[in-house]
Amino acid sequence: MFRIATLIAGLMLSASTYALSLGDLSQGDASAGLKDALSQGAKVAVQQLGKPGGFSNDPDVRIELPGNIGKASRMLKMMGMGAQVEELETGMNKAAEAAVPQAQELLLEAVRKMTVADAKAILAGGDDSATQYLNKTSREQIRTKFLPIIKQATDQVGVAQQYNALAGKASGLGAVDSKYGTIEGYVTEQALDGLFTIVAEQEASIRQNPTQAATSVAKKVFGVLTGN
Repeated sequence: MFRIATLIAGLMLSASTYALSLGDLSQGDASAGLKDALSQGAKVAVQQLGKPGGFSNDPDVRIELPGNIGKASRMLKMMGMGAQVEELETGMNKAAEAAVPQAQELLLEAVRKMTVADAKAILAGGDDSATQYLNKTSREQIRTKFLPIIKQATDQVGVAQQYNALAGKASGLGAVDSKYGTIEGYVTEQALDGLFTIVAEQEASIRQNPTQAATSVAKKVFGVLTGN
């Protein structure tokens, strides 16, 4: 589960704070500023994660074999397949890095479709309202884009079959969520979590320091919201 609440806490406002900003900001400006900030965060996240080492070199989003599917990595190592485990984890991260660029247009489309009412609800909502909005409006479409790319990449990894066999047994016993029952399903969910984690980090950064915003309207909106 990605750490939305802690990472994006600085972005969101209480309803009372939003109300106080109405004297300084039109709803149109508030909506435009939020859209600009979310678009900026989405682009940066895709650029950061969609390059070699984007996942594997970042301990916050690096994808490793899950420990709750029959202790897969330990079992493989006990079978003398330690090198293959490392190969699998490297392959999982490379697969995620290959898929992430497909998310950018879908994220930007979700931002473009945001209405003034959506923006108002987000700004007046809880700590994770913005990320939850993107999650709700784009996650399924991004998952659909990611799956075939990740499947193609992980099919080329020699121990993917062993992972699927172990995960399938655990899933059949109810030990893991069925969406983690295949390597491509697991990597896809981890890639999605990592993507939204970085988007949230970018949003929190802009909220804490509005001068980092790329557009004047975003600087204006977040400057008012922070009192800067």
